[in-house]
Amino acid sequence: MTQKKTTHHNIPKLRFPEFRYMGGWDGKKINEFLTESRIKGSKGDIAKKITVKLWGKGVFKKEGLKGSVNTQYYRRKKGQFIYSKLDFLNQAFGLIPAHLDNYESTVDLPCFDIRDGIDPTFLLEYVQRKRFYKKLGDIADGSRKAKRIHADTFLNFSIFLPSLIEQRKIADCLSSIDELISIQTQKLDTLKAYKKGLMQQLFPAEGETVPKLRFPEFKNAEAWEEKKMADVCIKIMDGTHFSPKSKIGSHLYLTSKNIRNGLVDLSNISYISSEEHEIIYSKCPVKKYDVLLTKDGANTGNCALNHLDIEFSLLSSVAVLRGNPLLIDKNFLYYLIDSEKIQRLIINSVSGQAITRITLKKIAAYSISLPTNKEQKKIADCLVPLDELIYAQAQKLETLKLHKKGLMQQLFPSTDEVNG
Repeated sequence: MTQKKTTHHNIPKLRFPEFRYMGGWDGKKINEFLTESRIKGSKGDIAKKITVKLWGKGVFKKEGLKGSVNTQYYRRKKGQFIYSKLDFLNQAFGLIPAHLDNYESTVDLPCFDIRDGIDPTFLLEYVQRKRFYKKLGDIADGSRKAKRIHADTFLNFSIFLPSLIEQRKIADCLSSIDELISIQTQKLDTLKAYKKGLMQQLFPAEGETVPKLRFPEFKNAEAWEEKKMADVCIKIMDGTHFSPKSKIGSHLYLTSKNIRNGLVDLSNISYISSEEHEIIYSKCPVKKYDVLLTKDGANTGNCALNHLDIEFSLLSSVAVLRGNPLLIDKNFLYYLIDSEKIQRLIINSVSGQAITRITLKKIAAYSISLPTNKEQKKIADCLVPLDELIYAQAQKLETLKLHKKGLMQQLFPSTDEVNG
């Protein structure tokens, strides 16, 4: 591929050699290539349902939800393009896979037959670009949180297309990266599943006092001791209950969004002023190796061991647990909170309507089981290398995704699509 310098906005920056002199992409209406499909199917009580996952994750069978006898569903065919009216702005697009042929959805998940002249994979990659789907937010019906993109609006939108041969070349290039992403995702999922299964063996199940799997030197050791979380922690606190006024500054400001995948994620970090940091930090002085636990909102239960050497401020959506080193190993405390038993306790103790949350009082009262310090360390030492493998695999996957994102920015023109 070669990079082509041009002042024309409908020519991509990066183009395969055989297309470098082909000129700009042509503006076309989507309705020139797509026709909405309305093949009547079953009623909601018996329909074989499909759904479209957010953020380009594809089309899947919808499990376990029985619909209404009054709701009409429509049959969908393999290869059709589908999207969610309500979640269009959350990248809910897909192509119906062969194994879901004749499955059904309502008009809220409209489907389209794809005519000649546009490659289906190219179309999917095109609409999944943020530049495209966010543009429609300005004209969508509904409130900010419930905007709908209706089929006629979508079909009337303009896109820019190269020749079908170039479309297929781009689609093949991106599909090969998608295959690599899929392989690396499977590897990551396998590692996570292995860790989950191992933790189920290394920690006692509900109602048990010893784990199913125990290291040889602890085979004949005593049962794990029942305690309260407050018994083994010297600090259980949370961050500020007031949003800082400053939006810029030199100090990190973490919220629940920064606690994910067992890590403190700084990819979407905020900053606050030194003055506000001093006030917040004086009330919640987070230290290295404290456990951070999300206690508010959709991410409740996410936890991480703090490996940062620097001070930072926290919002109240994150709790801080500092173990007593004489009673509990710092890594073991993290794995304990991440264990199935404690995560179930967290789910069962969530309260609230608009914003769900757990309180510090409830966290302090959680019943936990503890082995000796030596066995705690042995368990933690077994799991830490596995977490390192998971982290390395996650980084590899993220690098591939960033590579694809950067490539798409080069392979598609920067022209803003226009309505009408």
